[in-house]
Amino acid sequence: MSQPPVSTTDAEPAYLLRMQSITKRFPGVRALDDVNLDVREGEIHAICGENGAGKSTLMKVLSGVHPVGSYDGQITYRGRPAGFKNIRESEAEGIVIIHQELALVPELSITENIFLGNEPSKRGVIDWRFAKARAQELLQRVGLREDPDTAIKNIGVGKQQLVEIAKALNKDVRLLILDEPTAALNETDSRHLLGLITDLKDRGITSIMISHKLGEIEAIADSITILRDGHTIETLDVGAGGVDEDRIIKAMVGRTLESRFPDHTPQIGEVFFEVQDWTVRHPQSSERLVCKNASFTVRRGEIVGFAGLMGAGRTELARSVFGRSYGIYESGRIFKDGKEIRLHNVSQAIDAGLGYVTEDRKSLGLNLLDDIKRTTVAAGLKKIAHNSVVDRGEEHSVAERYRRMLRTKTPSVDEGVSKLSGGNQQKVVLSKWMFTDPDLLILDEPTRGIDVGAKYEIYGIIQALADQGKGVIVISSELPELLGISDRIYTIFEGTVTGELTRDEADQESLLRLMTSNPRASRTDQSA
Repeated sequence: MSQPPVSTTDAEPAYLLRMQSITKRFPGVRALDDVNLDVREGEIHAICGENGAGKSTLMKVLSGVHPVGSYDGQITYRGRPAGFKNIRESEAEGIVIIHQELALVPELSITENIFLGNEPSKRGVIDWRFAKARAQELLQRVGLREDPDTAIKNIGVGKQQLVEIAKALNKDVRLLILDEPTAALNETDSRHLLGLITDLKDRGITSIMISHKLGEIEAIADSITILRDGHTIETLDVGAGGVDEDRIIKAMVGRTLESRFPDHTPQIGEVFFEVQDWTVRHPQSSERLVCKNASFTVRRGEIVGFAGLMGAGRTELARSVFGRSYGIYESGRIFKDGKEIRLHNVSQAIDAGLGYVTEDRKSLGLNLLDDIKRTTVAAGLKKIAHNSVVDRGEEHSVAERYRRMLRTKTPSVDEGVSKLSGGNQQKVVLSKWMFTDPDLLILDEPTRGIDVGAKYEIYGIIQALADQGKGVIVISSELPELLGISDRIYTIFEGTVTGELTRDEADQESLLRLMTSNPRASRTDQSA
């Protein structure tokens, strides 16, 4: 049952936004059912919930992505009834939403992106001098020192988030909505962004933040509203005390998680996969090495972690090994079951028993125009094709089997993958590669943007694959995740494998030390 927000005072707080009895239906599913959200003026209000709980849908209702008339319920903004037909209308009222998939054009400059669709002009001609000066001012406000003429593609994801906020400030934002703002950021960029959100609060800007990173929410949020299965569960006042991660998790998943990771007793066999002295050049800058004489092994039944800071070369190493799908191959050898194999493309990698769940599921892991059943069989069409013709009945039964196995929330496997929440999209990507029955499955940031309950399920799937005698590589930016799931961890720094630690040897301090320096290079320098 929906509950009103907790208040520490008897007086009615000043609400900037009230969403009451919001109900939103899609074919075959009720995404929101009598949801209430009250946001006080000048606060940071977090929204938590499992994937598919309705968090992003609620914000799309507010911002006009789902226009007024397409939902039931009442929105009150700044004390007046409100309802928007589109994003332009909500932005005119100072409501700006920054989606998890950033709405920036990579080829355009920072200035052009900030003013895209809202270019300043004089007598019908864009005033670029004013635009650049204004962009410089906005970048200073968000703590970004980049040249406004820099192309978006040439700055990191953390800086792109700051450009999005600068873009919002240019629109005289009063209510800023951030959907998973730190999901793709490293720890340093995350701290900077959270500090900026707090600074904006001090300037009178109210923020709504959707996030699965409970530690961050607990650190900066004033209030937390928790959704589950399209319903409001409760709203917590952080300042009143008694709010911690365990309390939030229990409300999110409807039960207490005794552990963030399933119990697991590994059954590790012999080395079956080995990479020796792997060297790869950058695809655009051939003089730059992205992998430098990297070597690693994987045993059957083993979960191997790859740890490194963003840009360290973890993804580049994994993708280049997977059929040379990244970079320019320079040298190195791959062995499987003691025999050298040469993988010149992705098809050869799949045929050799490799699978790869990409870091960016939206652009590299999924075709968002496809449905679930076609996506599930996409990497293993040979298995259900007869005389080069795909058996549609078998396609449906395979997809349905994996839907049940992974408990993917969807009314039907005929649904488009674009309609699924992030966690359920990730399960479809996992299904696609599990169907190929790989001997080695590489998982690149497998739980990014996924709630704690779905993470627990995916950890269980990873462990089950290892128990089948498969090897699993997990690349993750979250050290607690690697420490909780891995049997052995390699550290990578500037394209070089700098260390190898067993589960018993590894802790966050030892990993960070190896992730931020190359001790092997230091020893070489000293001996020279």
